[in-house]
Amino acid sequence: MENLDKTDRKILAQLQKNNNLSAAEIAERVGLSQSPCWRRINRLQEEGYISGGVATLNRKKLGLKVVVFVQVKLSMHGWNMLNEFEEAIVSFPEVLECWTISGGMDFTLRVVTKDIDSYEHFLRRKLLQLPHIKEAQSNFTMTEVKNTTELPLELI
Repeated sequence: MENLDKTDRKILAQLQKNNNLSAAEIAERVGLSQSPCWRRINRLQEEGYISGGVATLNRKKLGLKVVVFVQVKLSMHGWNMLNEFEEAIVSFPEVLECWTISGGMDFTLRVVTKDIDSYEHFLRRKLLQLPHIKEAQSNFTMTEVKNTTELPLELI
């Protein structure tokens, strides 16, 4: 992070908003000429500050209307059990995020499905079929207040 100056942060902010901008467009927005801006973008990629570029899809338009946060508690916590669970979770396309957490539960998952029936199918036929699951609590979302991938660059 010590390699980032104010201009680097401006470039990163522009890329977070729209990864389809050309180096010339970014340069104009951050007050650089095109070549130095292009070099900075390349350096930011090489140093790992930019890890990829993807299109953000509209899940509702695609018919994926149900978002569920699932908290999972395992019955045992050995190295093999954790690895088995994590490997299985990675293979489930419905799971967009999986976090190990502190507190009474072990993992939090963000799951997306078409509808409640699809979620029930995922829960019964996939998640609860995994070994060592002691408990799974599902929290269905109602209103999406904020959903962003933009990191708060003003904090660095």
